[in-house]
Amino acid sequence: MQHLFRSTVLNVNLKDYTKEEVADWASCGDDLSHWKELLSQHHFIGAFDEQGNMAGFSSMNKGGYLHSMFVHKDMQGRGVAILLLSEVEKMAKAYGVTEITSEVSLTAKPFFEQKGYKVVKSQKCRANQLELTNFVMCKQIL
Repeated sequence: MQHLFRSTVLNVNLKDYTKEEVADWASCGDDLSHWKELLSQHHFIGAFDEQGNMAGFSSMNKGGYLHSMFVHKDMQGRGVAILLLSEVEKMAKAYGVTEITSEVSLTAKPFFEQKGYKVVKSQKCRANQLELTNFVMCKQIL
């Protein structure tokens, strides 16, 4: 997950953020204790290709906060994010939450909008050293 996160941010998000911004964002995944904390607080799901390589992952907590949604740079546009989001939405229903919230990158915003998520607000969020633009988005779950 650590490698997929870093590779995705450095390659895919480069179309919407500067080289300095993606480098700073990618560095957030360098701390293994941060990954351990995320793993203890969120339920993670993964998608894998036919060879068993991780194609993407997503995570959500029991309060309906979708923390992670990353798809391998070589698996973009193949339905991996659609599959992951479908599973996360099922997870939210199982948790009994009525709304999913997330902080979504400039890159991911159009995807989430297509899937019925609405922008609550635009914000600047600190990655490591730099502040990057992202969006708080939500979707009502029935």
